Amino acid sequence: MAYVIKDTCISCGACEPECPTEAISAGDSIYVIEADKCIDCGACANACPVDAPVEA
Repeated sequence: MAYVIKDTCISCGACEPECPTEAISAGDSIYVIEADKCIDCGACANACPVDAPVEA
């Protein structure tokens, strides 16, 4: 299962550089994860100060 970013995202950008597959990018209002690139490693969730990335 890929991770997704919840609406609680504060767009701080902490997750983006942590993603080993570059699956995370800035969306219109929050960051988004491309499910087909996500390897379910959890690096984004560990870096997020508001626990926005969660397993889908």
